[in-house]
Amino acid sequence: MSALPSHSSLNRRTSSTKTMSIGVVLEQLKKEFPDVTVSKIRFLEAEGLVSPQRTSSGYRRFTQADLDRLRFILTTQRDNYLPLKVIREQLQAMDSGAITPLSSAKRSATVVDPENFRAPVATRLTDSDIASQAQVDPSLVTEYIDAGIIVPDASGFFTADDVAIVITATQLKEFGFDVRHLKSLRNTASRQADLIERALLPMAKTKDGGAERAEEMTQEMMAVVVSLHTNFVKSLLRNSRR
Repeated sequence: MSALPSHSSLNRRTSSTKTMSIGVVLEQLKKEFPDVTVSKIRFLEAEGLVSPQRTSSGYRRFTQADLDRLRFILTTQRDNYLPLKVIREQLQAMDSGAITPLSSAKRSATVVDPENFRAPVATRLTDSDIASQAQVDPSLVTEYIDAGIIVPDASGFFTADDVAIVITATQLKEFGFDVRHLKSLRNTASRQADLIERALLPMAKTKDGGAERAEEMTQEMMAVVVSLHTNFVKSLLRNSRR
């Protein structure tokens, strides 16, 4: 991982450094992150992850280094589902020159770490794409779609997450799990997702970055809920064999 320009190095830049408005920054980021908003950028600034310059009138002015820093933050959130506190530690390590992997001791003591949650790399996959990438028969993908194991979006497309689901479901099928069992597992996941949504709803409705904070908390809560579920299963299996 290459080092990013630190806050201190940004402060040493001269006034001749080319800068951009928040609108230009948003336009650049939207090419790779369609869901990013001005509110999101302001939220990351409020959290101290990026420090744009200010004009005498109070307008934000971003350098290329700021843009690169924002792109790193958004990429890390999207691809690794890392919480901001972990991203902040990584940035601080890079700012200080100590570019080393994050110690596992600093991570949450859960079975499943937030970085295990990876957002979809591709978001417009067809059922044929799913079959090809999962290396399964197209008829199996059709079976999973009909059973609601994977569900297309409103435009009829799937994501890389659906590929992972098909691969994992097929592995379970080899252990004797049929579609009925897979539907039961999906229903359990649906209830867990509903619990997370309801827990974060009050935060999402608040102003001043509430939606961004809710998004950040979602990533952490997913890891904790899945970890708890894993421990429940382990405990129940262990007790059933006593």
